[in-house]
Amino acid sequence: VDFGEVFIPPGLDVPKPRVLPEFKRLAHGLRSSNISVLDAKTFYIPNLHYDGAGPDAYFWVGNGSEPHMMGIKVPNEIGSLEPLRGYQGEDIEIQLPSTLTVYDIDWLAVWCVEYRQNFGHVFIPKDLDVPPALGQTKITTTTTPRPVFSNCRELLPNRMQVKWELQGEYLVLDLYGRIAENQYMAFGLSGANGRAQMTQSDVTVAFYDTNARVFRADDYFLSDLSQCDGQHGACPDERIGGRNDIIVLSGDRKNGVTTIKYKRLVQTNEPIYDLAIPTDREVSIIAAIGPLNNRMEANAHSHTASDHNVDDIRIDFSSKNDNTCKSSLYSVKDETGPEPWPTRKIENEHVFTARIGPTGGKRGYTPITGLPSWGIAWYINDLLIPEITVERGKNYEFFVEGGDNPSQPARYHPLYITDSPEGGIGQKTGLQLTEQKTYAGVDFDDEGNPIPTASGRYCEWTHRTVDRSAEIETFEEYMKTLELECEEGEPGYLNWTVPLDAPDLLYYQCFTHNNLGWKINVIDSGAAGLATTFAVCSIMAAFIGLLNCKPILIFTA
Repeated sequence: VDFGEVFIPPGLDVPKPRVLPEFKRLAHGLRSSNISVLDAKTFYIPNLHYDGAGPDAYFWVGNGSEPHMMGIKVPNEIGSLEPLRGYQGEDIEIQLPSTLTVYDIDWLAVWCVEYRQNFGHVFIPKDLDVPPALGQTKITTTTTPRPVFSNCRELLPNRMQVKWELQGEYLVLDLYGRIAENQYMAFGLSGANGRAQMTQSDVTVAFYDTNARVFRADDYFLSDLSQCDGQHGACPDERIGGRNDIIVLSGDRKNGVTTIKYKRLVQTNEPIYDLAIPTDREVSIIAAIGPLNNRMEANAHSHTASDHNVDDIRIDFSSKNDNTCKSSLYSVKDETGPEPWPTRKIENEHVFTARIGPTGGKRGYTPITGLPSWGIAWYINDLLIPEITVERGKNYEFFVEGGDNPSQPARYHPLYITDSPEGGIGQKTGLQLTEQKTYAGVDFDDEGNPIPTASGRYCEWTHRTVDRSAEIETFEEYMKTLELECEEGEPGYLNWTVPLDAPDLLYYQCFTHNNLGWKINVIDSGAAGLATTFAVCSIMAAFIGLLNCKPILIFTA
């Protein structure tokens, strides 16, 4: 019996996802494939690349003809409002916050809030006819947002946390650890209920495999606290005749925290190496952080209270709202940090090439200068912000490859010489203009406005993948992770004769932006040779006891 009907015309034009262009490529290696609007709130961004070197960058939306500072921050693919990490060809999905829809915005960008810089954007057309945001367009991406678990325990203070949820016959877990890339974090069932016992325990060892460049979680059985010899010790189940019953779901690493999501069966039916997870009572667990060996297997940790749990920690894995985590590991301040690279120095050279490149993270610009940066800096003769020594009265040439198109401010960096440690005279007005003096690279119009004179084609040292400065000991090795990209055109040219009354300290800077350059040490003509003479004299005195050794200055026509 037909109680009523509606007929669907064959030519009906129904709302459907809309394909947009890729991100415009402006800075920090940002690029993607064509972006799709799946529904009124959801963007699908395939093949996303970004070096992660921007200090305060976010997905950013707003209105107007170009991205600007009055935009709205959009959570990343896992719903976080932390600064964006690096991406290496990942497919992600992001959703507009609150009641915002694609019909309310004109563009989607990657924007650096602190330095007001647009790294790239895509415009949103006004004639969109996409489905409403009812959750029906979800795509499984390489970084599909994870569910928010209500259970959380801090296993090692400020170093390791676990979140979990029982889902049918599986236990799904998120491990969070403040670990280095050569370390693992281990979590599992204790070898003896009622205390934290490593031997005879069944654990998952999770880490980032730097060789395969994937996140891993491996099933281990600990018959002893020694390194695995193929039969005994802390061994992956697969090396001693068992199975790896762990299924990795996703992984992430940012701000010093590694997160790995995985699941395992409550009962694996592997009686020798796997313990069943009780779902009707509490059970003692163990947790540890330690080094990886060259096989990418767990080495023994140092057995201190900071790298494994000493007290008995018990968890009921069937519980809900068991949350004793007081704060996120992302909020823990990293007091260690890598050692900064030594400052490079250029002396006795008269010709310089100035290009743009990355700041070197915690080893580069900021620790060397003590100043903030938005992710790029000057490379002089392919050295990151070297200190240059010049002599009064001598002539110096700079070939400038920092961009010559003012309409693209993220790629427009004319070079000039000033007494300001900050630079950026092009964005200064009024009294701010009088607070710094320029020595080369700037002219002034009739109204006193600065005009750059040293701009040329754009050349940039870019990351081959993402910023690896934190894990690389020397600047020379770091340069091997970069590649030079140059646009068509000619370099700009700056010819500078150092004034005789120039102060002892000047700076090479960017006309458009603050904090891209560093020091120029100004000395008197011949002072460098004089200093060398005194040094040689002192060395000779040490050997032959000539306490009254004095340099002889010879003047020639």
